[in-house]
Amino acid sequence: MTQALVCMSHSPLLEHANPDPEVKAQAEAAFDQARQFVSDFDPDLVINFGPDHYNGFFYDLMPPFCIGYEAYGTGDYDSFAGKLDVPTEIAEKLAQHVIDRDLDAAISRRMEVDHGAVQPMEILYRGEVTAKPVIPIFINSVAPPFSKVQRVRKFGEAVGDYFKNSDKKVLFIGSGGLSHDPPVPQIATATPEQRALLTNGRNPTPEARAARQARTIATAEAFARGEADIMDLNPEWDLAFLDVCRSGRVEGFDAYDPEEMNRVAGHSSHEVRTWVAAYSALRACGEYEVTYEFYKPIKEYIAGFGITTAVLKNA
Repeated sequence: MTQALVCMSHSPLLEHANPDPEVKAQAEAAFDQARQFVSDFDPDLVINFGPDHYNGFFYDLMPPFCIGYEAYGTGDYDSFAGKLDVPTEIAEKLAQHVIDRDLDAAISRRMEVDHGAVQPMEILYRGEVTAKPVIPIFINSVAPPFSKVQRVRKFGEAVGDYFKNSDKKVLFIGSGGLSHDPPVPQIATATPEQRALLTNGRNPTPEARAARQARTIATAEAFARGEADIMDLNPEWDLAFLDVCRSGRVEGFDAYDPEEMNRVAGHSSHEVRTWVAAYSALRACGEYEVTYEFYKPIKEYIAGFGITTAVLKNA
């Protein structure tokens, strides 16, 4: 088995919210399943498709895709802050491979990644984000305008194609979603202060970061009480998306329309683009099967929370 996949929702609220103890135990059991899967697979390299929440990428320059040659954690919500172990030479060759297939990708020699990218590594490796070499790949998932989901699928396929015949064991990770409408400002309706944050909010003061995080935590608490002015979770949409993942027919992702996603699953449901890229990368290596699936709508995390693992058939 030379390629495998883990896709999971993330939430900065994992350590800041208190869902029902039974729900929390179910999520922890699902994390344990994913950890065991990754431990058994023991990858040589992780390809981490992740979003950003205006912590590393801003409207002063917002690419649809970016491959990191070096990367650093921003430390938001007490997540990993420091340098990731990125194999630069492999990342450079991967970027050239993708570009040679007429898929324009930005590159970064100093990428900054937030909790959305590092949380899966923190969970899977119990805080040891540098336990394995990782190539972070940013997929724009919060900042309109969005590329077609079909384009994300093709991008993921190009990444997978590069590793198809690799002599390394490669784990593809997709991080985010599912139905999801946290209180992230929208540029179309942002106040001048919010617009400044969305355009270039790098290196906030500790006080500004704490205030931003406190607003999100307060919204999650209100949402759990049924009092927050954000879109409700949509389990039906989530389960339909998981059906496409499980089917192995990644072309099914092409039917997802950005405006429809906003309307029925929330403004941050676009984080499933990371899943689209990861599943498409695995499919480029061969037919796959989903070996584990967990799903639970968890209001305290403001997420339809999903975790899946997958391997190539007959591997």
